[in-house]
Amino acid sequence: MRSSVFQGRHLLSTRDYSKAELTWLIGFAEHLKDMKKHNIPHHYLEGKNIALLFEKSSTRTRSAFTTACIDLGAHPEYLGKNDIQLGRKETVLDTAKVLGSMFDGIEFRGFKQEHVEQLAEYSGVPVWNGLTDREHPTQMLADFMTIKEYFGKLEGINLAYCGQGRNNVQNSLMITSAILGVNYVNATPKELEPDPEILAVARKFAAESGATIRVTNDPVDAVENADAVYANVWAAMGEESKFAERVRLMKPYQVNAELVSHIKNPDWIFLHCLPAFHNAETEYAAKIKEEHGIDAMEVTDDVFYSDHGHQFEEAENRMHTIKAIMAATLGDLYIPYV
Repeated sequence: MRSSVFQGRHLLSTRDYSKAELTWLIGFAEHLKDMKKHNIPHHYLEGKNIALLFEKSSTRTRSAFTTACIDLGAHPEYLGKNDIQLGRKETVLDTAKVLGSMFDGIEFRGFKQEHVEQLAEYSGVPVWNGLTDREHPTQMLADFMTIKEYFGKLEGINLAYCGQGRNNVQNSLMITSAILGVNYVNATPKELEPDPEILAVARKFAAESGATIRVTNDPVDAVENADAVYANVWAAMGEESKFAERVRLMKPYQVNAELVSHIKNPDWIFLHCLPAFHNAETEYAAKIKEEHGIDAMEVTDDVFYSDHGHQFEEAENRMHTIKAIMAATLGDLYIPYV
């Protein structure tokens, strides 16, 4: 019997899934992780071909989708920005038609949310959002899986995000927290507070789940009751010209030893979607240090490499959760109900 719960569905935003469905996917990812640790084969996508479209460079998303495909028995085909012509020499509709006729599923990591939505509308196969300018849903599955692994639950957990409020990760964190019943607070400068539309969507979901959604300009207020603290880059791809302004605005929101000293829960954890600029040991960070006089940006080494840091488990969980959504939406699994 083929289940209709997930079969053939896309993952364009976590808002397209119910609390029960997201919880099931996280649980399924935990099961797949356990099977991998015990070397138990799980080729749910045997013989399938998956197109991996990358307008933006990636370490974790590309690695996670590639290894997930292989573990599931599928063949991944990487198509970088020089291999695809979305919106430049070929319309998204035409690209969707072509790729949908050759591949069984499509991952897209790029700039425009409209592009991933058009791929989903016209390709005829499941499409998974590996990141757009608006949302990052595959990251969310890994983030909340990591929280659940550590605390054993999601409902009632307090998640504090210290970072600018207008980016894809914040948007998805706020919405997904609201769906799952996780209490969420975004500590951000007034100039960078979340899009009112995103805030309204999150509060609508929160009214159903019982979660609280807050925005504050006070980072200490945000973290003092936190179970998990999340940081993200101060400027995303394409925002490099804004660094001087971002350094000025964001410095009070740096997750450092002083800030985390205000956290009441001794068992709090730190999360980051990576890459993180926690010192000046990369070429990129060294250039920022030279130009702006800072040794670290959104988080410091003393937090990042502390026992509270769970960002590397979170990165590994990208693979397990991506495997779960691919298998559930494209595999012929029996899932009688959620």
